[in-house]
Amino acid sequence: MDFNQERVTTIHDFCIDNEKMSRRLHDLSLVRPSVIIIPMLYEEVENEPLTHIVDQLNECECVKQIVIALAADDIHQYKTVMRFFRRLKLPHLIIWCNGPRITGILEELKEKELDVTQFRGKGKDVWIAIGVASLEAYAIALHDADISTYSKDLPAKLLYPIIEPELNFMFNKGYYARIDMENHIMHGRVFRLLVRPMIETLLRNLKYESDVLQYLKAFKYTLSGEFAMRSDLALNIRIPGDWGLEVGLLAEVYRNTTLKKICQTDLGYYDHKHKEVSADTSEGLFKMTRDIMTTLLRIVTETTNTPISESFLHSIQVKYKRLSQDLIRQYHADALCNGLHYNRHMEETYVDSFSEVIMDTGKDYLNNPSGILLPDWTRALAAMPDLRKRLRDAALKDAEACRKSK
Repeated sequence: MDFNQERVTTIHDFCIDNEKMSRRLHDLSLVRPSVIIIPMLYEEVENEPLTHIVDQLNECECVKQIVIALAADDIHQYKTVMRFFRRLKLPHLIIWCNGPRITGILEELKEKELDVTQFRGKGKDVWIAIGVASLEAYAIALHDADISTYSKDLPAKLLYPIIEPELNFMFNKGYYARIDMENHIMHGRVFRLLVRPMIETLLRNLKYESDVLQYLKAFKYTLSGEFAMRSDLALNIRIPGDWGLEVGLLAEVYRNTTLKKICQTDLGYYDHKHKEVSADTSEGLFKMTRDIMTTLLRIVTETTNTPISESFLHSIQVKYKRLSQDLIRQYHADALCNGLHYNRHMEETYVDSFSEVIMDTGKDYLNNPSGILLPDWTRALAAMPDLRKRLRDAALKDAEACRKSK
């Protein structure tokens, strides 16, 4: 059993009473209401995990509202998602993040010299949803829409450390074992074979001069898409608009609060949809690794005096590869003792590919080190004070128009 505490407080699940926790959150909901954000693509409405998530949420009594941040190509897809969520009994709001009403408001914001229309994908959708959710919530939790092992206890575990006055954390990051227990497979390739060894490599190269990287190393699953935070913190952080979202968010949290207000919580076993490996590095798993690597390089630039150069990139590439190969040996031993299927050759192949991505991404970063962060909400509200309310009202108008068009 792991009892270890890290640089950030770790809340283990030794014997958490989930029912007691949920009742406590329900009692506190009048003074400290919470909202869950679920970013999703239209395609996920056709997948079994989302149906399971809705069934579990219908048994969850500790949250005030669910906000679905939807990316849909057209009105037909939007209406399909609206029909799907009729089965959700909790109060909920579907925000068509790339729909004409929301886009029109963001175009007005652009005219005020604050452009978020240049962003695409999960980061922008989460940014929009945070603004709307913060109108109602003391605390905001976020999780993905493709969790096949979802439980009604997950929101309570994320929110309790934030809402409980005796704890009063500002940010809570979920962590879990990425093991498919049904098929006995170890997942989490990008974290295991890229992020963890790369953070360690950067720390060794920088002689541990980066407090932020040491803080990132303390998280048991840096790439977890499940977290919760207080609304006032959410309004003051900038988030990446790409697949660097989770790592970049952690760095922003570090900048905007103190370590004693940050924790991580054990969510148990976890499985979801896995990114496909593609020969095209502009999409799929390799697109994710490129975005994450860019975020890590930006963190190094912002928090240390070490210049990013080709020699620096060559150095971390060599050290990263050795560290990753050592980890493969360790993962193989762990998998063998637990009876898990583990393809050691395939793991080595991933490391070879990630190693090439490191150099390609690093060279691109040298040519264009500009940031890809969305503005924080404090700045957005300075430019357009009623922006959050207008986005919420646009979502409500979309829903009303959908109902009338039956």
